Amino acid sequence: MLVVGVTGAMNELSTPLFSRFLATEVADAVAARKGQRPEHAERVPVDRAVDATRQARPDMTIVAVTYPGNSFGTAHHYMVWLQGDAPLTRRITFPVMVDAATGQVSAIVPMPWYGTMIQVSRPLHFGDYGGLPLKFIWALLDLVAIAILATGLYLWVSKQRRGEKWRPRSCPPPPATMVASEE
Repeated sequence: MLVVGVTGAMNELSTPLFSRFLATEVADAVAARKGQRPEHAERVPVDRAVDATRQARPDMTIVAVTYPGNSFGTAHHYMVWLQGDAPLTRRITFPVMVDAATGQVSAIVPMPWYGTMIQVSRPLHFGDYGGLPLKFIWALLDLVAIAILATGLYLWVSKQRRGEKWRPRSCPPPPATMVASEE
């Protein structure tokens, strides 16, 4: 439950951390074009951006392309998202920034440590790393967590029906003389 909770929290933080990634690491590559107005009519075809990326990183697989002006990129660049072929790098994506006006690679932006941690934790959160055996283990652990929750809820409801009030175990019951005098 702890692993699922921690990795779930990391997944929740992915949106603000991705915004930080765009504002810091990606901003350096955009600095040369800062203040320029994007001319969308002069944009090269997306195929040229993909070809330029394949020439720059032939060892990687292209998984997505975002167009200029998209919230996952910049106003002046195609963001071509790559991932590796090895078991670990298959889970990590990073962008290659291709200038939309020239079709040339502007920057290959490595993912920062926090982005890598989030991307590596996602399959662990959903049980995708070990294939079917890990999914069975995850399902079994889910059932155990549900059983613990259900039995705790059952005990609490049954105690409420009997009219018992909660009392810390370390406190002894009040003396009989105190109970009699309160009536």
